[in-house]
Amino acid sequence: MCGRFTREYTWAQIHAMYSLIPGSPVSNLQPRYNICPTTDIDVVVRGDDQRQLIPMRWGLIPGWWSKPLKEMRLATFNARSATVASKPMFREAFKKRRCLIPASGYYEWQSIGKEKQPWYFTRNDGEPITIAGLHEAWINPETGERTWTCSIVTIEPNKFASEIHDRMPVILEAKDLEQWERGNVKDAAALMKPADERVLQKWPVSKRVNSSQADGDDATLIEKLAGPMATTNK
Repeated sequence: MCGRFTREYTWAQIHAMYSLIPGSPVSNLQPRYNICPTTDIDVVVRGDDQRQLIPMRWGLIPGWWSKPLKEMRLATFNARSATVASKPMFREAFKKRRCLIPASGYYEWQSIGKEKQPWYFTRNDGEPITIAGLHEAWINPETGERTWTCSIVTIEPNKFASEIHDRMPVILEAKDLEQWERGNVKDAAALMKPADERVLQKWPVSKRVNSSQADGDDATLIEKLAGPMATTNK
């Protein structure tokens, strides 16, 4: 799964990466080191020939959901690649509303006995990660307000990531973006595969991040722990 990630990228970086249209609503991006499900995250959506950045709730709510949000019992912040085309929660979004979710890095937890050791994953080349995503617009039946929501697509891990966890996000390269956004279901499914072994690096970080309440402004959450556990993939 991918249940926590970070934002250190700048507006200039992602504006260039995704060729965002002028006037996208967010331009003064502040670092966030503990982004959790149900909070708003940055999502890149393509309309016609232009992309824009839209804040969306992390945790997809399908458009047909007619009950109050508090009755949504399922965790929908991740969508498994093996079932994304068939599960009612995700299948319409996968067919018609695929998006890009930028991240500077993400956390995964390694089970060591009864302990959970967090690790931080980033790209080896220092660029932001582009994660394959899905999005939906949901109308709150209690208020009539529209909420944009999204989910991250996950896959079985490559060998490098499997040393820590049994899932990883689907990571898209620059050449794949349009195929994910605009391709048919078959074209999109072809991109749902583990990242190349050389794409990521990882290191262990403080167990303070085990708490979803850890301060999102605390840059020390991603600092590398010293010792033999600290490895990269270079």
